[in-house]
Amino acid sequence: MIEDSPFVAAAPVLVPMPAERPYTYAVPAGMRVVPGSIVRVPLGPRQVAGIVWDGAVETVDAKKLRPIEQVFDCPPIDRAMRRFVDWVAQYTLSAPGMVARMLLRAPEAFDPEPWIEGLQRTLVMPDRMTDARSRVLETAEGGLAWTRSGLAHAAGVSSTVIEGLKAQGVFETVMIPPRPVVAAPDPSYAVPELMPDQNDAASMLRGNVAAGAFNVALLDGVTGSGKTEVYFEAVAAALDQGKQVLILLPEIALTHAFLERFQQRFGAKPGEWHSDLPPRMREKVWRQVAEGGVRVVAGARSALFLPFRELGLIVVDEEHDPAYKQEDRVFYNARDMAVVRGHIGGFPVVLASATPSVESRVNASQGKYNRAILSARFAEAALPLLKSIDMRRAPPARGGFLSPVLIDHMRKTLEKKEQSLLFLNRRGYAPLTLCRVCGHRFGCPVCSAWLVEHRFRGQLVCHHCGHNERRPEACPECGTLDHLVACGPGVERIAEEVVTHFPDARTIVLSSDLMGGVRRLRLELEAIADGEADIVIGTQLVAKGHNFPNMTLVGVVDADLGLANGDPRAAERTFQLLSQVTGRAGRTGKKSLGLLQTFQPDHPVMRAIVSGDAEAFYEREIAERERAALPPFGRLAGVIVSAVTRAEAEGHARGLRRAAPEASDLFVLGPAEAPLSLLGGRHRFRLLIQGERRADMQGFIRAMLANGPKQRGSVRVQVDIDPQSFL
Repeated sequence: MIEDSPFVAAAPVLVPMPAERPYTYAVPAGMRVVPGSIVRVPLGPRQVAGIVWDGAVETVDAKKLRPIEQVFDCPPIDRAMRRFVDWVAQYTLSAPGMVARMLLRAPEAFDPEPWIEGLQRTLVMPDRMTDARSRVLETAEGGLAWTRSGLAHAAGVSSTVIEGLKAQGVFETVMIPPRPVVAAPDPSYAVPELMPDQNDAASMLRGNVAAGAFNVALLDGVTGSGKTEVYFEAVAAALDQGKQVLILLPEIALTHAFLERFQQRFGAKPGEWHSDLPPRMREKVWRQVAEGGVRVVAGARSALFLPFRELGLIVVDEEHDPAYKQEDRVFYNARDMAVVRGHIGGFPVVLASATPSVESRVNASQGKYNRAILSARFAEAALPLLKSIDMRRAPPARGGFLSPVLIDHMRKTLEKKEQSLLFLNRRGYAPLTLCRVCGHRFGCPVCSAWLVEHRFRGQLVCHHCGHNERRPEACPECGTLDHLVACGPGVERIAEEVVTHFPDARTIVLSSDLMGGVRRLRLELEAIADGEADIVIGTQLVAKGHNFPNMTLVGVVDADLGLANGDPRAAERTFQLLSQVTGRAGRTGKKSLGLLQTFQPDHPVMRAIVSGDAEAFYEREIAERERAALPPFGRLAGVIVSAVTRAEAEGHARGLRRAAPEASDLFVLGPAEAPLSLLGGRHRFRLLIQGERRADMQGFIRAMLANGPKQRGSVRVQVDIDPQSFL
């Protein structure tokens, strides 16, 4: 065992690679390590960062041990975080080193940030006084240290004035610590006036924080009910207790608007953590989180693996969102892992959503979670009136996709100088392009998927692997010119149709794959909120928490789209997505309308949305899940086998199936070709394991993998516990 003592002979070190256990390294004389120390160690020919881990060291000949090269001057990873890494690895059947890799993503942050050269006022007076020098001396009163540029900017003078005063001894050089990435938030900065039901919910959350123990609260409020302001009160309570706070958000595009709302409440922005953050800023945030300088972080799912020093609250906003599921290397759901992190750390977790997941609703009904309900919009703003458009009775014109009913309401909305939103969860211009003459369909050369036409860019793109090619003029199969036809609509095609009906309207298309990336998205979202667009056409990006004050009409172009697959969560996801997108209308109190174009107006999902009876939908969906023993009443796991050849993938998958142990509470379905059978040039087969809630799913899969064929050649096996996608 490693003790918290100055010297040890050997230590287990967890390195960021697919290793099932820590490796043992020698600790040189005079070097002090403790569990959680971040160290640099040799690994083959390379030097890598690792974490000194808990547990006994292996019995190894001391002469064969390689030494730890360096202990970084960095706060150790605390015991709760180390336990969390082990728990995630065991639950997801991932190598602990690959989970630790997510914790060690900012290697330049392991060493302290260098101090900055600054200036501080001395008792010396300048030989002569000018207006500029007077302003500098007045600004520098109080003995604070300044950077040269900061003092010059604050005093409104040039840097030569500062240099002249320094040369005369009026200022002396001092070293000042690196600037914090964000100012400290003030819990009492702008305390809001809450509505009675908001206040009740906030009181519950503040009480959970005050208790200082693990608990989970589900904040279930309709769109526009002020959930953010309510959980901000829990954030304020945690800050008052000297704790750090993590707020998880599902989408980077949401972050900018959220930062502004946070600043309005607390007088300072939270730290950010997401993939769009520049590397240098990521390093600063990581380091200052570890040192306790950053008190609140707002970030994507990977922020769950930041090394918080005093974490006391996690908030998961839009907890139902599929974006919280990572499906690469380590497969995990950040919402569920946030609950585990709170349990291990002994602090509260808040899950917030207008359309909670079925799992969270069941946990609340069983008493595992506390539930706070906000049933009305803030300031008594009315929810939009929702109606379905039966596309069998009011079909679009030939070649179009918008019903005359929807077009008529869009015209009326324009006349009132209000905004319309058209929602279609399909990027690009058309999902399929084919030749009228020979029937050739443009498919991805390395995926079993059609290429999506992006007419704005003149390209055909695979949305799975990223392959793209120029849209040709002639069919590559038969050579016929001008006979390629786009089949089906994407948001670009809907925009084209809108322009034909409303040529003078200001139209914006919102999609994650348009040129300009996240920065462009943020600017366009701001423009919409400021009323600089009349008609917005967007994908699921528009369904996520945006506040468009003048939006009074939402039209869902293809409400049936999400129901057309075999995903057991299809009904739930469709209900959540359509409820969220129609909730963009009327948030400031104006009379608003949501229209759903559907060929299935009597489908339970459509009836639930139009009637506004969410409870009836949840009751039906929960009953169906329980009857089928699907989560949360049963367990699911996917095993995905892929290889360069179909025979390799299928043979290995069948070998795993034969190796599955006998179990009365678990059974294996498959192997079968995955719906997306070829992805990135790799053939894919799936096994689906279903079982009772208390079944030992992980033990079953471990035994199957251990007894099955070994991975050879191009074969790769991935395990997805609690799968969200079945493609």
